[in-house]
Amino acid sequence: MVKAKENKKVKRKDRILDVAEALFAKHGFDGVSMRMVAEGAEVDLALASYHFGSKRGLFDAILLRRAEVLNQTRLEALEKCKAEAGPAGPTVEAIIDAYLKPMLAHGYEEDEGWRHYFELVAQVNNSPEWGGQLMTKYFDPLVRKFMEALKKALPDAEPESLYWCYHFLSGALTLTFAHTGRIDQLSDGAVKSEDMVGAYKRMVPFITAGFLELCSKK
Repeated sequence: MVKAKENKKVKRKDRILDVAEALFAKHGFDGVSMRMVAEGAEVDLALASYHFGSKRGLFDAILLRRAEVLNQTRLEALEKCKAEAGPAGPTVEAIIDAYLKPMLAHGYEEDEGWRHYFELVAQVNNSPEWGGQLMTKYFDPLVRKFMEALKKALPDAEPESLYWCYHFLSGALTLTFAHTGRIDQLSDGAVKSEDMVGAYKRMVPFITAGFLELCSKK
């Protein structure tokens, strides 16, 4: 059972969110009950229901809480790279970096909450039931801003290739977020699935090369 953090200064509502985030990341939406969340957060079941109404309401609140922070950080990174690039506009690599680097900006390696959140996003993004609905709701408005920047950086790109490239980027992130441990075993320990810094450093040039290969004029 996931238990609330020892820090008593954490508000009960935030304790509920933290515990539920960890439970949903581990067991999925269907594997978690409001009673499990209440017990883990050490609050009355009625209080959890009072704050969030239902399990779906709690699930949405978890996704929204960090999505707002992540989206704002990504937007600031995009605006910064555009401003630094001047009239010519940012390169594809700068845009991809602005999209990926903010994942590490909030103490990812020290804050298990962000790890749980990204694991949950991986589940949602890979789900036929949730992916199209929730990813569209919480992330697509910002993704569209990045796509507009990529269109300007790749003026000869066919729309099909451009959006497939983003789809591949999203898939790579989903698998990386999931922390399945498969790459640990496959590499005989040379690579750790939780090494997000290592993944970020390699994913930027890897994804950039894919966009340039498929979306540049030959």
